[in-house]
Amino acid sequence: MGMYALRASSVLYMGNQVTCPCCNHQFSSFASYGYVKRPNVLCRWCLSLERHRGLWLFLHQCTDVLQRNIKLLHFAPEHQLQELFKSKPNIDYLSADLDMPTAMVQMDITNITLPDNSFDVIICNHVLEHVPDDHKAMSELYRVLKPGGWAILQTPMSAQPLTIEDLTITDPRERERLFGQDDHVRTYGADKKDRLEKAGFTVELNKFLFLLPNETIQRYALSREDIWIAHKQL
Repeated sequence: MGMYALRASSVLYMGNQVTCPCCNHQFSSFASYGYVKRPNVLCRWCLSLERHRGLWLFLHQCTDVLQRNIKLLHFAPEHQLQELFKSKPNIDYLSADLDMPTAMVQMDITNITLPDNSFDVIICNHVLEHVPDDHKAMSELYRVLKPGGWAILQTPMSAQPLTIEDLTITDPRERERLFGQDDHVRTYGADKKDRLEKAGFTVELNKFLFLLPNETIQRYALSREDIWIAHKQL
């Protein structure tokens, strides 16, 4: 179901049990979504998911990116966040993606055609699990980040210590079975931190979503997960 069809049906779910912080609409529940359907996750108005709403709250409550003058690079731009960043006169904003038509420029994350030390902040949310050469992508993100800058690099995670990947697997059903989605090439484990450090980053696992009270988690239908912040030291 597309955005406009979902919006048209949202009248059937009027209520105030859940709220989307990205669009401020309220419903009796969010819609189900995912390869394995997760109930109460998809905003019926702006199509935000748990990860979008969690990042939205983090950016507003825990950072100054919406106030200070910065240059921000946004890969695979989620439209909720892209509209937010575009609306802020303090942000010199660029969105990029290899295929996404709503991105401002077409760009390969493993070959970022921009100068070294260009950006104060990078947002790269659920991208690296799609990229065969993730070390090259991480190295490119590190290169274009300014010293003292930071990047949010979210991916699906498993509880395993080691990342599961096999680039020889191309069958969509087998990828879905192993990696959770047919266009994923890996599922990251705890050694994602080691991979980011190999590219030069200092890694912070921010616990913001774990510290929120249960009523906030339920109100916004969030998932408790680490926010992966990769810093480029001065």
